[in-house]
Amino acid sequence: MRVTKRRSPLSDSNVAVQTSVHDDVHRPELLHHFADPQQQRDSASLGMWIFLGTEVMFFGGLFCAYLIYRIWYYADFAAASKSINAALGGTNTAVLICSSLTVVLAIWAAETSRRALMLAMLVLTMFFGLCFLGIKGVEYHDKFVEHHVPGPSFSFEHEQIPGHPGQYANPQHAEIFFALYFIMTGLHALHMIVGLGIFTWLFVMAWKGRFTPEYHTPLEIGGLYWHFVDIIWIYLFPLLYLIDRHP
Repeated sequence: MRVTKRRSPLSDSNVAVQTSVHDDVHRPELLHHFADPQQQRDSASLGMWIFLGTEVMFFGGLFCAYLIYRIWYYADFAAASKSINAALGGTNTAVLICSSLTVVLAIWAAETSRRALMLAMLVLTMFFGLCFLGIKGVEYHDKFVEHHVPGPSFSFEHEQIPGHPGQYANPQHAEIFFALYFIMTGLHALHMIVGLGIFTWLFVMAWKGRFTPEYHTPLEIGGLYWHFVDIIWIYLFPLLYLIDRHP
């Protein structure tokens, strides 16, 4: 008579636990409180979208304040906007659009195991970010030289309103425009600096080989932040630089 040894459900569960632990050892990026990589990725994406929602409300308040003052003092805002270098602003717009492209290419390179391309695109993204800040620094320098910075030294006398010969802008109203200009573009530049810090960390992680086709969530999350900063500038550029540029 042959005796067969039956495996208990408890032993099967132990094998499953050991297998799970074995898998986790080979996936150090999976944090212990997530069941699988997809759940971790979804949680990270949700957290970033919630954060971006708070950022939308933050910049949305500034946009509303700007639009209200622009309706009240349109002619004065148009005269003040005319003094800003639209060519530099347009160049910065093109630079940020190119940086969004390099971010997308970096994520695609991670998904297709192209490590060299991923590193190159991350470097290009940071380069474009530095170019943006450099051009913005030139703009700020010009405003300081022209005494267009709000404060005791502010001067905006005898600036003609576009399309209205003999009519001049109210300096007090123009000062409101420049105050909003420096607040909004300054906060945007601060977000760019934070983004550069994030992408520096991403580059270090990519250099160490942490990102694979199976795991590159930090790249996607960093890309979401970078695209948001770019979109904010897409709104700022026409609102501040193109108020009254027609002949």
